[in-house]
Amino acid sequence: MNSSNRINNVGEDVDIEIPDTAHQISSDSWFQAAFVLTTSINSAYVLGYSGTVMVPLGWIGGVVGLLLATAISLYANTLVAKLHEFGGKRHIRYRDLAGFIYGRNAYCLTWLLQYVNLFMINCGFIILAGSALKAVYVLFRDDHAMKLPHFIAIAGLICAVFAISIPHLSALGIWLAVSTILSIIYIVIAIVLSVKDGVKAPSRDYEIQGSPLNKVFTITGAAATLVFVFNTGMLPEIQATVRQPVVKNMMKALYFQFTVGVLPMYAVVFIGYWAYGSSTSAYLLNNVNGPLWVKALANISAILQSVISLHIFASPTYEYMDTKFGIKENPLALKKLLFRIMTRGGYIAVSTLLSALLPFLGDFMSLTGAVSTFPLTFILANHMYYKAKNNKLNSLQKLWHWLNVVFFSLMSVAAAIAALRLIVLDSKNFHVFADL
Repeated sequence: MNSSNRINNVGEDVDIEIPDTAHQISSDSWFQAAFVLTTSINSAYVLGYSGTVMVPLGWIGGVVGLLLATAISLYANTLVAKLHEFGGKRHIRYRDLAGFIYGRNAYCLTWLLQYVNLFMINCGFIILAGSALKAVYVLFRDDHAMKLPHFIAIAGLICAVFAISIPHLSALGIWLAVSTILSIIYIVIAIVLSVKDGVKAPSRDYEIQGSPLNKVFTITGAAATLVFVFNTGMLPEIQATVRQPVVKNMMKALYFQFTVGVLPMYAVVFIGYWAYGSSTSAYLLNNVNGPLWVKALANISAILQSVISLHIFASPTYEYMDTKFGIKENPLALKKLLFRIMTRGGYIAVSTLLSALLPFLGDFMSLTGAVSTFPLTFILANHMYYKAKNNKLNSLQKLWHWLNVVFFSLMSVAAAIAALRLIVLDSKNFHVFADL
């Protein structure tokens, strides 16, 4: 870390130290941060939750699971948000916060977990964009001349161009409004066409499919997906963009995310499952029936929204590279543009290659939730808060945080086993570069 700045925290008598960064911080309203968070919940991933959450869990498990995951995720995120200015420093990166509380080893481990988390999420966005692009192609041409890997490659190229054009997270600006409009388009279309199909369809089967052993693994994997639904794994990085008072404003953004922000997701997930039951696919737009142009519009919106969402989740990686190599000030300078082409283009090229190699979207959700989102959002959040506030917590509060740490650690291990099993099974059923 290079030089650091100091500012006076509004409403406090102490100075808050801010680490050096090449990206813009402390400039955005809580409302813009809320839209960044809401974009993550209502990204094109939302079109998969009817199949990846509701089908394995059924009505009772799915509804209760989503409500519990909402409440638990809000709680865990508030713990992290309240530590943003802990110890006289503003922790603008998740790894900075962990390193400040635990030391250098935790800094490195947290960075590794977060990198894996964000990398896998971004692979999922490229798979989503490629699947949506293929769906548009199939609507108008059914010659199978182009396969899913081809569309994933095209989606990766689009993502790379966008990443090179937008220098940092705060620069998204109007693109967040565009993202919201795109989300509304595919969510509304998915809901309307699902309702239309559901009204006309005969009675659906809502039973959880598979043998007892398979049910255990699929339910456990779905629990990891529930964690994936609500959590970014990069809350301090988003909070870094918020202007003072940073904790108060971030709390407003979180309350918006977990109230108004979750409603569209709830609607499309529950209605999609109601309409198609246990036959709901991992990409809802593959189930719906309707005019070609309407389905094409929904898929195109999903493609473009995935491109914007990927940029959000890749921003901590971009910030690290830009800060390390001093890429500041004029982002349009030729030298800095070439740097972004090489670094961001290379990052997305690797992500695209892996996405085309193993395009199993549901498995990506489960494995990401298990190996990184569980540890970052629940285990680490509870233990960091316990360590930071130890002297201010009573015995019951300490016990509560330890119970959370133990429970979510066990869930993380179980979910990782279930997700890896799914990937092994899918790898046997489908060859690499599969056309799903």
